[in-house]
Amino acid sequence: MKAVLTIAGSDSSGGAGIQADLKTITAHQLFGESVITALTAQNTMGVTGVLDVDPAFVGQQIDAVFEDIRPDAVKVGMVSSPEIVAAIAEGLVRHRAENIVVDPVMVATSGSALIADAAVNALVERLFPLASVITPNIPEAEVLAGMGITAPDDVARAADLIAERCKAAGEGGAGSGDFGIPAIMIKGGHGVGDPDAADDYLRLAHGERVWLRGPRIANENTHGTGCSLSSAIACRLAQGFAVDVAVREAKAYVAGALAAGLNLGRGSGPLNHMWQYGPVSC
Repeated sequence: MKAVLTIAGSDSSGGAGIQADLKTITAHQLFGESVITALTAQNTMGVTGVLDVDPAFVGQQIDAVFEDIRPDAVKVGMVSSPEIVAAIAEGLVRHRAENIVVDPVMVATSGSALIADAAVNALVERLFPLASVITPNIPEAEVLAGMGITAPDDVARAADLIAERCKAAGEGGAGSGDFGIPAIMIKGGHGVGDPDAADDYLRLAHGERVWLRGPRIANENTHGTGCSLSSAIACRLAQGFAVDVAVREAKAYVAGALAAGLNLGRGSGPLNHMWQYGPVSC
């Protein structure tokens, strides 16, 4: 059985973070492992507290995982401080990790901030050059590219600017792509074009560009969507799929989880991660 490691924060309500990742990995019939970077007190309505894990202990968790059940892919999610970013980067380099997917989580679905500003630069400089794929949403891509995104052409320009930042950070290092440039998937859930579409943009490491078209699914319960997508990509990479195929299949998995229409909580509720295995019992 292939194994996938998620390095992320814990969501006490179970809809996002480590919990969403492990559910996604299980749904793909793979073995899930975890390194917890932070504890959060949160539910479908918001985040009320964040407690960071000591960076040295984050490194210990990484060592414990790799020294026994080595993961075939790694997903990195919520990382709230530059010190934790450094601990993760050093651990992944130390163990020569492969098939790394970085979801630069900055804000929860509820709108709560989850990352310190200083950690953003650390992500770009330390983790992006190691990644096979990064998966920012529109607001995250705006921060990473340093520009506003209001139209499809802006999405393409932002992806190129992010790639340039990754290249500058990765030159002279050991990145996964050319000069440390990962594939960049800018998620279209926030919408910049057709209001009835949820089109994602994929810029592959070698520069090939493609729009991944899809209809917008009428479901306000989107808590953990980004976590689940990045984990699904890691699952498909662990199974040996090429990046473009892994991204397409992950998008289809999340679309199915949204279309299943799970409705829990008083805010933006979680997905039905097990939608492929039959209807939810009431």
